Amino acid sequence: MASIELKNLRKSYGAVDVIKGVDMQIAHGEFCVFVGPSGCGKSTLLRMISGLEPITSGDIEIAGEVVNTIPAADRGLAMVFQSYALYPHMTVRQNLSFGLENINTPRAEITRKVDEVAKMLQIDMLLDRRPKDLSGGQRQRVAIGRAVVREPKVFLFDEPLSNLDAELRVDMRGEIAALHRRLGNTMIYVTHDQVEAMTMADKIAVLRLGEVEQFGAPLELYNNPRNLFVAGFIGSPKMNFIAGQVDASDRTILHLDTGESMKLPATGFRQQVGEPVTLGIRPNHMHAIEGGPVKVLVKSVEQLGGESYVYGHTSRGAPITLHSPGQTRIDFGDTVYVDAPLDEIHLFDSGSGLTLREG
Repeated sequence: MASIELKNLRKSYGAVDVIKGVDMQIAHGEFCVFVGPSGCGKSTLLRMISGLEPITSGDIEIAGEVVNTIPAADRGLAMVFQSYALYPHMTVRQNLSFGLENINTPRAEITRKVDEVAKMLQIDMLLDRRPKDLSGGQRQRVAIGRAVVREPKVFLFDEPLSNLDAELRVDMRGEIAALHRRLGNTMIYVTHDQVEAMTMADKIAVLRLGEVEQFGAPLELYNNPRNLFVAGFIGSPKMNFIAGQVDASDRTILHLDTGESMKLPATGFRQQVGEPVTLGIRPNHMHAIEGGPVKVLVKSVEQLGGESYVYGHTSRGAPITLHSPGQTRIDFGDTVYVDAPLDEIHLFDSGSGLTLREG
């Protein structure tokens, strides 16, 4: 059972702390995604788990065993890199076989495993080619195949799709998800793309500045973000934010800094009467409606046929995005009034950024 547990894991370069006490449990067979902006520490954390990066303090447990001092080659892990890291002078078959040959696997078993994996990843017709003769997607399949033939406890993926074009990325993430369902191994996947995280993961760890802002199932993070950062990072397009404060005389009224007001749910929030708060509404929950409480000046419209995006701002300059299925009659230069269902409203403390949602 290849579960992984990180206990107060830290990494420093001199006086600079890049991983700041990460605690996390990844169950056997889970597909866990580390996501966050560039420089948040997600690749460093992955390399620490793999053994390629020494830790400063804390513990890494794999299948219940502390592996802090165990070399990378002996941890039972396989890593797939962004750059593919294929041997250019070897054929696809030789690239797939190389790791097995190094551990003195019998030749017949190597042939069997390579043939099985090549067929699984639909690269069996490419076995005699060299990497220079392959497309980016084919190279990535070979890199994944090289990891699969080793039958590791855990697969580690470090932004494996970032070098591919948009359409191929969609295809490859579907193939990686299918591979996970087929093999059932624990997988950890690093990306800066929250769409990849939402579509592939069983659990997502959102990182910022070396700390885990929230760890949980994709829809849990989407529906119940712990703070402003997670709310703004998870979801595409990102959540709309408008500053305001709760009315001291009527706890169900939010006065926006635009001079407008919105009704709030009577329950469900730890409303800080009179204190600065930030209202959050997803673009797909914000609708143009006559007499709506928030006025938006439209700056651009994207008509995609099956869906529409309207971009604008409030009178105080807060950016607002509306998303709706189908086509819209809203156009550049229009002024629209918008509202949102009470049960789709989020509220955050403006100082700490923490959610004010109860429970």
